[in-house]
Amino acid sequence: MNQDINRLLMELERTIRAVNREAINPVIPELSIDGLAPVLRLVADARARYLRALVDLGSSAKQQPPTEAQLDEIAKRRREYDELVSGAKALEVAIQRGYLDILPSRR
Repeated sequence: MNQDINRLLMELERTIRAVNREAINPVIPELSIDGLAPVLRLVADARARYLRALVDLGSSAKQQPPTEAQLDEIAKRRREYDELVSGAKALEVAIQRGYLDILPSRR
């Protein structure tokens, strides 16, 4: 890559960081691990519901394919879990990239 491209990419990265911080930081208060715990719990609970539904389906299947209602329930649980995981990952990326202010850990 030539020097002009490298400079452009560096400037692009700085601009992306600045624009995202400007848009995201004002709408989310400073974060701490205690403040993030409810979000993490939300994801964990969704994971538990999804896995429980899958295990329950397996227990009740008795070599029969799942019914449409059972598949709908699994799909509902999977969608809930996937959406929450996606949101948690987006939050993690925002923290990693410096879009959000972080309170120092008191632990």
